[in-house]
Amino acid sequence: MLIKMDIPTYLDCNATTPLEASVLETLLHYLTVDYGNEGSRTHEYGSRAKQAVQKARDQVGAVVGAKRDEVLFTSGATESNNIAILGLAEEGLKKNKKHLITTRIEHKAVLEPFEHLERQGFEVSRIEVSPSGRVDPKEVANALRDDTLLVSIMQANNETGITQPLDEICELLKDHSAYFHTDAAQAYGKELTALKNERIDLISVSAHKIYGPKGIGALIARRRGFRKCPLTALVAGGGQERGIRPGTLPVALIAALGEAARLAEKNAEQRRQRCLQIRKQAIDAFAALQPQFTGEQDFVMPHVLNLAISDIDSEALILSLKDLIAISNGSACTSASYSPSHVLKAMGMTNDQANSCIRISWSHMTSDINWNAITERIRTMD
Repeated sequence: MLIKMDIPTYLDCNATTPLEASVLETLLHYLTVDYGNEGSRTHEYGSRAKQAVQKARDQVGAVVGAKRDEVLFTSGATESNNIAILGLAEEGLKKNKKHLITTRIEHKAVLEPFEHLERQGFEVSRIEVSPSGRVDPKEVANALRDDTLLVSIMQANNETGITQPLDEICELLKDHSAYFHTDAAQAYGKELTALKNERIDLISVSAHKIYGPKGIGALIARRRGFRKCPLTALVAGGGQERGIRPGTLPVALIAALGEAARLAEKNAEQRRQRCLQIRKQAIDAFAALQPQFTGEQDFVMPHVLNLAISDIDSEALILSLKDLIAISNGSACTSASYSPSHVLKAMGMTNDQANSCIRISWSHMTSDINWNAITERIRTMD
């Protein structure tokens, strides 16, 4: 007999999200029924697997208005970022374009590939951000040079939830040859309009941020007219994914990502409204504690709050609330580090200010939250 135990409410959806029921159903179907290899051309199992993969390409591409042949499947946004950034290095060397632009608030999956290219002789301009958490497009324009190969700016920050002015950056890049990449892990399938701008050449996607499984993602590589983005493979062997990301395709994971993308596009407004409802409840509940919200709130996605309570350290706060809610104080990828967030430091915070911030992130699947119990617990902290 299973004993039901009380568990905290999960409020760390920027780290990962729960699976939608139909996504799980799709995943299990292609694990247990149509489990063929997409590359097997001699039997029905292979044919069904190939059909599932092509359907998923259409579903993933539809969210951003991309074509089937512009969708490459990867293990997640980290790999997509690496292919987008490191995969352009050969083109940069060939064309003698060795200047790159990014920001100080990117995920480590973007910052570290840039550091790698810097060690190979490329020059990197890192754009500062204001306390608002936003990049000023004028700073990007000022950094552009004739030899700029790539501009990489995230769609929404994983710690603050603040979206970046992609449309304005696309506009200033319209007459420049530089490739434009965005790490869209946090906002793909949630903020739909910006990613449909065809000036964005490369888009990184992760399934587990949109209620899909871990271990699968995509890199959307748009054509410019009839010309493919000149990416070079980082791994050799097999020829799958047009030779850019070889290896046997994980059909079940891909089909699940496709279903997650389909639902994200179909239910975007419904999900947004539910998240806005939770956000209002959270802000109303925290008001009496006089929190300091991080960054310009007009640009924060509906499902995220990054805040600090005066004189309370984030680690102490998380520990005090751990039986009520599961939250974090930054990126899951750097949670083992006790150093202040590079994102919050880039926004001008001191170490103490950065170490006071917590991130709360929910979803349309989040059940009702007892905000009164949460705020009352905080009041009782020493």
